[in-house]
Formats: sequence, C-alpha cells, structure tokens
Amino acid sequence: MAPALRLRGVSKYFGSVSALSNVNLDAYAGEVHAIVGDNGAGKSTTIKIIAGIHRPDDGEVLVNGEELAHVNSAATARKHGIAVVYQDLALVECLDIAHNMALGNLPRKFGIVLDRRRMEREAAEVLRDLKVRVGNVRTPVGLLSGGQRQVVAVARAVRTDRPIMLLDEPTAALGVQETAQVGDIIDRLRASGKAVIIVSHDLDFVFSHADRVTVLRLGRTVGTRAVTDTGREQVVGMITGAVPADPTPDHEVAS
Repeated sequence: MAPALRLRGVSKYFGSVSALSNVNLDAYAGEVHAIVGDNGAGKSTTIKIIAGIHRPDDGEVLVNGEELAHVNSAATARKHGIAVVYQDLALVECLDIAHNMALGNLPRKFGIVLDRRRMEREAAEVLRDLKVRVGNVRTPVGLLSGGQRQVVAVARAVRTDRPIMLLDEPTAALGVQETAQVGDIIDRLRASGKAVIIVSHDLDFVFSHADRVTVLRLGRTVGTRAVTDTGREQVVGMITGAVPADPTPDHEVAS
C-alpha cells in the first residue's frame, strides 16, 4: 500500500542556512504518525512544506504515490487532500464556533447570502460525530477555554473531510482532561481511515496515541520507529543524539 503522504530526500535552504537536509517520512491511511525532535530540529519547516507554505529546494512530496510538483500554496495543498491545524489555531475570537468552523468555505444561498442555518447545522453535526461538547455553536470563540478552542480548530479541519490531517502541537498548554479529549478525537480520525500526522513535544501523548514516530534532529531524519517496538528512552536518545541515526536515511519500520 502506497503511503498517503511521503517525503523523500526533502531539503530546504534559507539563504546559506540549511533548515532541512534529506528528510524522509511515510504516513499511511489509518495510522497516527508522530514527528518529534528538539527545538531547531526542523519540525516547523517540515510542516510548512507539507502544508504548501514553503517549497522544498530538493526532494519529493508525494500523496498516494503521486508527486506534488507544484504545491506552492496552502490552497493547493488542501486541493490535494491535506488539512492542517496550526499551533496558533488561527481562530477569530469575535466570531462564533459555527463561523470559525466554516471559514474559507462559508455556505451560501444562491451563491450570495450566507446560509446560517446550514452553517450551524453542519458545525453541530461535525462536533456530534467527534463526540465532543464545546457549547452552543453560536458561542463566540473568545469565551472558550484553550481545550475547547483546540477542539474547534480540529473540527474545522475535520469538516473539510480531507484524507490527510496534520496537527501541530495539538496538546500544547492543555490540561490533563483537555489533552485526553484531543487524544480521543485523534483516535477517531485514525479509526475513520485518515492519515493523521502530529507534531508534538509530549512523548506521553505520542506513546499513547501514535502508531509510529519519526525523529528529526538538526534538520535531518534520525529514524522511524513503531511505538510498540521502541521505548521512551530510545526516542529521547534519538532526539538528543545519544542514539545514532539509522544507517540509511529512508529506513522504515513496517506498519
């Protein structure tokens, strides 16, 4: 089975600075794939390349085996089935939940007038399918807790029904209960057949919800491990450099 998303030999330079060098990643449908690494490891640049914000200077980005040679914008990435939830969430606090979930794709009557009933109905349906409660969909996002805002941002991505979901630090600054709620949503996305990619510093969360983990260090892929076949100590060692990188940069663990 071809990976839903594959990065092969991806490199990125900003002037004379190498941000990424020969990064490799395979993410499959129906799995949660975590990307971990210390600050400066290249996680943010990798996210932006997948999302179409940056173009790689070398290497390939493939979706279902097809090379995406012209992914040069976030809109193009979305057309190829990639939905992204950024760490800053990109929510508008003065707008309500339903509006935020429909941003970029507002339903309209006759192509002109906002169809508020449909917008609110669709928002409520997505939240119900995710089995989460964040209050009435007319509640302004500015009144929500951090965990509720994270849920709304994820639900907005889910509403687009794209097969590849990328979540950047989905549990940052969340409490225990809110983290568990986000974990439940990620588990449901996996069960629905999505390829879910999470970037996280929270190794407890990674080992609780991910199927495989790829470690980046200094802009390079150190290796990929199935979480059932490795432990926290080894992953920490890969992050810090105590454990050497795999002999081949595209080393894979069977899913």
